[in-house]
Amino acid sequence: MNSIVAYLHFNGNCREAMSFYQACLGGDLALQTVGESPMASQTPPESHQDVMHSMLSSGGIALMASDMGKGQFVHGNSISLMISYDTEEEINRCFARLSEGGTVQYPLAVQFWGSIYGELTDKFGLTWTMNYDKPKG
Repeated sequence: MNSIVAYLHFNGNCREAMSFYQACLGGDLALQTVGESPMASQTPPESHQDVMHSMLSSGGIALMASDMGKGQFVHGNSISLMISYDTEEEINRCFARLSEGGTVQYPLAVQFWGSIYGELTDKFGLTWTMNYDKPKG
């Protein structure tokens, strides 16, 4: 089953916000900082405490967030829609359809975390991020 998950962008206070959401909603919170990622050697030390990725999951609720892109977001464009796919065929088909008339920011490609990932803005200005977790082994 495909799912749409909200992905929030913060300007350096992601950890605080996601901890607040966890206190409000319950669930499990996972955080990865820039300093804990393979990007650490490519980023300035002052950004190492920024959250590269976080996920709060509680039953049917999934909320993701990051500090990546600090200063680039203004009220109104701080949310993108994330679709997690069950098959490679689904992600390829939907990515192609949603990108028609839009702009591809990151073409679908295998990433360092092992998934196929891409980003686009559709012809209506909505930003979509797409991920397919390839089977391990």
